[in-house]
Amino acid sequence: MDHSGHGMNMDLPPFTLGRGLGWSADPFFLIGCLVALGLYGWAVVRLARRGDKWPVSRTLSFVVGVLTIALVMCTKLNDYGMVMFSVHMVQHMVISMLSPILLLMGAPITLALRALPVAAKRGSKGPRELLLMLLHSRYMRIITHPAFTIPLFIASLYALYFTPLFDFLMGSKVGHIGMMVHFLAVGLVFFWPIMGVDPGPHRPGYVMRMLELFAGMPFHAFFGIALMMASSTMVGTFENPPASLGIDPLADQTAAGGIAWAFSEVPSVLVLLALLFQWKKSEDRQARRQDRKADRDGDAELAAYNAYLASLNTRGQ
Repeated sequence: MDHSGHGMNMDLPPFTLGRGLGWSADPFFLIGCLVALGLYGWAVVRLARRGDKWPVSRTLSFVVGVLTIALVMCTKLNDYGMVMFSVHMVQHMVISMLSPILLLMGAPITLALRALPVAAKRGSKGPRELLLMLLHSRYMRIITHPAFTIPLFIASLYALYFTPLFDFLMGSKVGHIGMMVHFLAVGLVFFWPIMGVDPGPHRPGYVMRMLELFAGMPFHAFFGIALMMASSTMVGTFENPPASLGIDPLADQTAAGGIAWAFSEVPSVLVLLALLFQWKKSEDRQARRQDRKADRDGDAELAAYNAYLASLNTRGQ
């Protein structure tokens, strides 16, 4: 493993709160964020012109999710993340756990299905039909299945940071971008079936969703604790930070471990609250359907049950 330090910005000025958040956009992520916001905005406007409403809360959630990506990848946080383990860990945790949850709460797939035009001719395939084909494809069933997403979620920590692969990826801008895109993609496919806002190949029940959530989170905590308890640096890229930063690499690694441990708790609580809220809404809808059915048929189900009890009583006598 190369311990010479792979950070690309070795001549960074001293880190200060006043100067540390200046604009230093990564073009790839900047363009991606602008395109995502543009497409989402186009879909919302299309629905509005058609007379359909789209919840403001979903739009706000998606926009904030995109902005969190821009914050960690399109500011000088990205520069410092190349040479400070703690800052890099903030990037990783935000883009793999917080950003996916916010994006999924924006229900972009549901919005796309409502906004995309259907095929012009019967039997042909337009944008909406192609999206439906992708959602129901075997590929999507595999990459969103818990047997795939949970091991991938865990391996993205241990198999990356505790092997030479991390140093290799951090050695180039392309490798770094690819790693961050991977973190975002893993977060999306992991939380997609759990959140259950958008349609997808897997729609497990609420109890199963909670089990899937808690199956992956403890490994984040263990990973953070391993970094915090280590008596030596474990990642070569961050062993020799620039002298101008004046940081101790082992203390920086301990801080990174604390960040990883904390982020294993916060998103879990947010997702759990969202699941409980969805569960309650689902139960309320079911109760309203039952009430409407009872109104239509004069509560025939209750009358039939009472008649059944009466027949049992008669036979008993």
